[in-house]
Amino acid sequence: MMSNIRITPVSQELRGALQDKIDQKTKPPGSLGKLEGIALQAGLVQNTLTPVIKNPSIIVFAGDHGIAADGQVNPFPQAVTAQMVNNFLQGGAAINVFCRQHHLQLTVVDAGVNHVFAPHPLLKDRKMGMGTQNFLHMPAMSLDQCKLAMQAGAEEVKLLHEQGCNIVGFGEMGIGNTSAAALLMSHFTKTPVAECAGAGTGSNAQQLAQKRAVLQQVVAKHASPASPEQALATFGGFEIAMICGAIQQAAALQMLVVIDGFIVTAALLVAANIQPAVKDYCIFAHCSEEKGHKAMLQHLEVTPLLQMDMRLGEGTGAALAIPLVQSAVAFLAEMASFNSAQVSNRTI
Repeated sequence: MMSNIRITPVSQELRGALQDKIDQKTKPPGSLGKLEGIALQAGLVQNTLTPVIKNPSIIVFAGDHGIAADGQVNPFPQAVTAQMVNNFLQGGAAINVFCRQHHLQLTVVDAGVNHVFAPHPLLKDRKMGMGTQNFLHMPAMSLDQCKLAMQAGAEEVKLLHEQGCNIVGFGEMGIGNTSAAALLMSHFTKTPVAECAGAGTGSNAQQLAQKRAVLQQVVAKHASPASPEQALATFGGFEIAMICGAIQQAAALQMLVVIDGFIVTAALLVAANIQPAVKDYCIFAHCSEEKGHKAMLQHLEVTPLLQMDMRLGEGTGAALAIPLVQSAVAFLAEMASFNSAQVSNRTI
């Protein structure tokens, strides 16, 4: 079970040697900006002066939410979740395009979509139910269900790791899941939920006001959950729980973990409250346009790589960031040093 997963803080033993290797490359100190930080982090995570990226992968977890069934918090009908999963399987979504372009392995996981899918080679069946319960009336899932979902996410990462993957990004699909993420953000950051909830898939001003009102009712209904796992069970979704478990497992296996947007960062927020060392392994792909994301990143005290005004989900931000990680590792491996290139390292 998830309780057996232990994340050890990244060893700092090689920090000095890695920084020296970065500084000795034929460039002014710090001139590759955030790429230098990623190169350092990759070396620390892999505990080597010569980190490598192997079999980069994206897992998209999909699940439905009870709160979305009546359309109170989302302009798109719940059926769109299943329709988009079929789009992933047919190769037609943005995440498919970016994974093909950047040679990333893509896995799609049915965490709990309210639809029965025909078997498909790209689709992993981890269905926990036909969507969660409506958290306006009761917790989204039981604590046991939540823990089983986290374990299922962890198992998907183990499978990738066994295939030689050492860097994984996560994405999601689930109509209504910005509401779940806003509730988790509010709980863990102690921010009023109205400040956490944004437009999601495209709410207009009236729909957004209604969404915030409903979420305030949800917060009022559920007394403060006693543990991070209980908060996830109360406010989360099957896909968010699986991502939370997957992030922890990836970190425990000393993989680099690429965090996508608002929903995935909400899952990380839970994971970091369970095991704070998880952040050592995380690279934050981008700052989403979804309202709460910037504040969530600030709460975590992390800096994202990209600001692309994106708010699509699916892991699209992670898919764009992984090539930057590859570039960081490549310059560390292949760029000449001042000594090897016989370039003067003197500053005047």
